[in-house]
Amino acid sequence: MNLKLSATLGLALAFALGTGTAQAQKRTDVPKNFNIVFIGNSITHGAGLKDPATEAPPVETVAWLKKQKGMGKIDFRNMGVSGRTTVDFLPGGPKCFQQVEEATNSFADKQAQLVFSIILGTNDSAVKGPNGAPVAVVDYSANLRKIADKLLEEFPGCKIIFQQPIWYSKNTHNRSTYDAEGLERLQTYFPAIKRVVRSYRDSIPGRVFMGDTRAYGFFRKHAEANFQHENGAEGIFFLHPNKEGAVILGDFWAKAIYKKLQ
Repeated sequence: MNLKLSATLGLALAFALGTGTAQAQKRTDVPKNFNIVFIGNSITHGAGLKDPATEAPPVETVAWLKKQKGMGKIDFRNMGVSGRTTVDFLPGGPKCFQQVEEATNSFADKQAQLVFSIILGTNDSAVKGPNGAPVAVVDYSANLRKIADKLLEEFPGCKIIFQQPIWYSKNTHNRSTYDAEGLERLQTYFPAIKRVVRSYRDSIPGRVFMGDTRAYGFFRKHAEANFQHENGAEGIFFLHPNKEGAVILGDFWAKAIYKKLQ
C-alpha cells in the first residue's frame, strides 16, 4: 500500500470514529422523560405541613431533578399514605397497592421511564398501632420483595429505588407507640433492605437499586431544626419533617434517584 492511499484510509477512519463518537454523545445528551411514583407513609405524604401538595418531600425531589443535566419532562404521583406499613401495600391487600396501580396507569406519557421510589418501615417498626406492627425483620424483607416482584411483573421496564427510612425520637408516641424499641427495630431493617436489593442484581440487573442512606444520620443530628415539634403521650417528639426538613429530605431522595438513573 502506497503512502498516499494509507494516509487517505487513515483520515477516513479518523473521520468515521469522530462522527460515531459525536453521534453517541448526541444521543447521550438527549433529555429523557420520567414518571415517578413515590410510595410511602405520612412522611412521604407531607403530614403536618401547611400544604403537602406543594411542600411534601416528593415535590422537592422532582424540582431538584428537573434542574439536572439529561432530565427531560418529569411527572410524578405522591402515594404516601399516613400510618401505612409494608403490610398495607402488599399486592391484593386493602387499597394501597390498587391505588398505586391506578396512579401509575394515569400517566399521560407511556414512553417515559417509570421509576418507583419506595420508603416504608417507620410504621412497621412501631411497638403497636399501625397495621401489622411490630413487623419482624424477616417479614419486612418478604413484604418488600412481594411489592417489588409485583411492580416488576406488572410494569415491565420500570426501575425501583428503595430509600432508607429516617430517624425518629425515642419518645415518639402519638396514636401509635414507637419509642426506643421501635427505633431499634427500625435499624434492623436497613441491612434487610440492602439484602433485598442485592437479591435482584443477578436475576434482573439494572432494575432494583438502593437509594438514600444518609438522611437518617442527618435528621438524627439536626432534629431540633428540621422536625415538627409534636405533642405526644411522652412529651415533644420528632417524627415528621417540617417545611425545611421536607426540602432537605426531598433533596436526599433526588440525589439518590439521579445517581441511579445515570
